[in-house]
Amino acid sequence: MPKVSSVTVPYATYLRVYEPLAAFPEPERGHWARYARRSDRPSYQDELRRSLADLAPTPPVPVPVHESDDAFVLEADGVVCVCPWRTRLRGWQALGELAEDFPLPVLDALLPPVVRHQATRDYERWLSGHPDARPWIRTATWHVPINWFVLFEDGEREYGKGSAGEAPVLRYRTPMVQARRRVARGLRALRDAMEESLLIDGLVDVGRWLEEFHPRSLVELDYGGLVHALPAGSLEGDHSAADVAEGIGALRRGDEEGAGAAYGRLVERWRAVRDLRSAN
Repeated sequence: MPKVSSVTVPYATYLRVYEPLAAFPEPERGHWARYARRSDRPSYQDELRRSLADLAPTPPVPVPVHESDDAFVLEADGVVCVCPWRTRLRGWQALGELAEDFPLPVLDALLPPVVRHQATRDYERWLSGHPDARPWIRTATWHVPINWFVLFEDGEREYGKGSAGEAPVLRYRTPMVQARRRVARGLRALRDAMEESLLIDGLVDVGRWLEEFHPRSLVELDYGGLVHALPAGSLEGDHSAADVAEGIGALRRGDEEGAGAAYGRLVERWRAVRDLRSAN
């Protein structure tokens, strides 16, 4: 395993799907079964550090040359479930979204056009042989997309303050069947209340993604490295999934005032995070 820095990398949050081993064909199933027994599995911080290290050379390496054979692993009710990293695939997909985040001159300075074009050609060539490829992980920076919270309820929230030398943890986990049901209910309420919105579009996209996985999978929302950028008090008091559920419930009842109040709490909570993103 390559050596990586011990520096903490903040900012990124994750939506992950953990599939049971039975969902994977052989020989991949055997690989993950052996991998799950390892005691030295790397963390999401290791993946981020490796990705940042690849950007240091000249020219930078925006996408790993080889696909990762690492995964996140958890056990639920005696069933081992894995969430493959698929870092190379996610890198290609993220590269295609960079133009939305940076002005072209800045993007050219970060990743020269020739590097981006070569990565795009590599992806197109690879995708022609893997048309059904999809990642098990979605990543966001400096925020948690509101549509992710629709998949969970407050009772599934797990918060740990962390002890000396350990970071706090804030995450949600739910069975796939519950996540899909909440997406459907949320879409009905939103479509009845408004003709179109970015929230509806985002929720449709997430719903389609979830349909790609085994019905006995688990879905996880992890605040990841963002916990390092948030004050402990605000993290402990963050019940964004409850606010989203309350807002959707209010829309279903036709209570526009209640929906507005829940949305206002979300906006106020995440405004401070957006301010950090733009700070020097």
